Amino acid sequence: MDRASRKEKAKQELGLKSTNQENKNREIALAKEQRRQEAKMAKREALLAKPSYQLLQGTANLMDRYFIDPIIGFILPGGIGDAISSIFALPFIYFSLFEIKSIPLTLAVIYNTLLDVLVGAIPFYIGDILDIFKRSYLKNLKFITGFVNDDYDIIEEVNRTAIKSAILIAIICFLIYLLVSWTIKLGTIVYDYIASLFA
Repeated sequence: MDRASRKEKAKQELGLKSTNQENKNREIALAKEQRRQEAKMAKREALLAKPSYQLLQGTANLMDRYFIDPIIGFILPGGIGDAISSIFALPFIYFSLFEIKSIPLTLAVIYNTLLDVLVGAIPFYIGDILDIFKRSYLKNLKFITGFVNDDYDIIEEVNRTAIKSAILIAIICFLIYLLVSWTIKLGTIVYDYIASLFA
């Protein structure tokens, strides 16, 4: 037995892998990682090509860049317009829950949407003016795109605030209820006052 063979046999007896085995294992690991990256890229491209994702981009542009969200609030005051415009957030919730399959992302999208409704429901058009600057649809699109692109910072931010988002969703729902009920009461008082002037 030559010296190289004895050295190889000693390595095997000691449980040490040979250089050839290490190289093979490294190549296998690299090939596995490359397949994983290719699968991830294929999934990313498939998500970006979906019509539902294209709908998200169009909705975010219309609602926030072209200010359709605050315009609806101006046309239908008292939180009614904001409640109606929040329907346009349903594709964002669908995509985050059923396409990306992320509960923390879905909570973040719902939280942003409800916060937008709450801000827009502030009476006397103050909420509608603030709604111009809120841009919740673009923020939701940013979160969803971050998840699709595997952006670590966005994923970490959303995951870190998931429990806080769930708690804030409950609080915001209660605040929306209060604002809407106050707005209805205020509207009733104003209506009764105007009716009494003409009676």
